[in-house]
Amino acid sequence: MSVESVIVVLSTFPSAEAATAVARTLVEERLAACVNIVPAVRSIYRWEGAVHDDAETLAIIKTTAERVAAMRARLVELHPYDVPEAIEVPIAGGHAPYLAWVIGEVTDSLAGT
Repeated sequence: MSVESVIVVLSTFPSAEAATAVARTLVEERLAACVNIVPAVRSIYRWEGAVHDDAETLAIIKTTAERVAAMRARLVELHPYDVPEAIEVPIAGGHAPYLAWVIGEVTDSLAGT
């Protein structure tokens, strides 16, 4: 697996507590190597015909292309929103040892799946 197979997934949550609970599960289940919790983002968006301006928490989830579908399914299952954000961003490059660590953390789980 090449370092280009690392994927970052962005997802917003209504609170840091909700994001942390989902992040912990994704990492414990080896669907993600790491999740960064950014507790103070402001989201302005249209939902159900109205413009909203809300404080949210951003989760930055690191996984691999091979595990992203399973991670996304679990994220959606655990997420408190009816329509959770799950935007996948492929990585073009980066610090090779870190990217190898991400790959190793989620690839080790494939033996048990």
